[in-house]
Amino acid sequence: MGEAEKNKADMSFLDHLEVLRWHLVRSSIAILVFMVLAFSFKSILFDKIILAQKNADFWTYRMLCQFSEWLGKGDLMCMDDIHFSLINITMSGQFTTHIVTSMIAGIILAFPYILFEVWRFIQPALQKSERKYARALVFSGSFLFALGILFGYYFISPLSVQFLGTYKVSELVENQITLTSFISTVTTITLACGLVFQLPLLVYFFTKLGFLTPEFMRKYRKHAVVVTLVLSAIITPPDISSQILLAIPLLILYEISIFVSKMVVKKA
Repeated sequence: MGEAEKNKADMSFLDHLEVLRWHLVRSSIAILVFMVLAFSFKSILFDKIILAQKNADFWTYRMLCQFSEWLGKGDLMCMDDIHFSLINITMSGQFTTHIVTSMIAGIILAFPYILFEVWRFIQPALQKSERKYARALVFSGSFLFALGILFGYYFISPLSVQFLGTYKVSELVENQITLTSFISTVTTITLACGLVFQLPLLVYFFTKLGFLTPEFMRKYRKHAVVVTLVLSAIITPPDISSQILLAIPLLILYEISIFVSKMVVKKA
């Protein structure tokens, strides 16, 4: 163990809190930088990314239409238009929405750096042989987060927008959805998908700490299926297609997590 590592090992609890504080400060600065960047490119953030799901030519809708034609169902799954309008009903509504959405974008864009800061914080507690795996975990966590964000944005969120935006109890009632409601639905689902895709990473750390074992995860696999379905129902709107679409990758991630836990125990 080097001199610097010995010094860190001898640090008091308050010293560790001071170190943690600076890691949090740097992470917050990274979020703020990306937040300002997202705030500056308003047209891209809203017109090209978030509000794009309201348009019938959005990538997901076009793929569904092509898939329907490939199945020989004609234009059954095609959407000519999504019949609802967005409105703003408060004086500061659009400005507040701009700030909150930019902050969420900042968190998403800064996530790899946040993971890097987490790795830097726990690095002194790791053995030399474990540090190369920690670096791989930063990459894996960033990759899984990006995968979850893309999955939520291109699959779960558009189906939710299409279902909730076009659903009517009667033709006499027109859908006029507030801007806050629409953006909250899109951003919440997308960010939640990115976070739940961190399951293998969480399992790795809990197994390292001794809280989880592959035997435990196999034993409670049936319970995990129930929890996954409940979690999918919470994250997604009340349409069965979105819930199933999210539940399937979560169950796959659970099986991958069992393998991860097994590898950790084996190496230990």
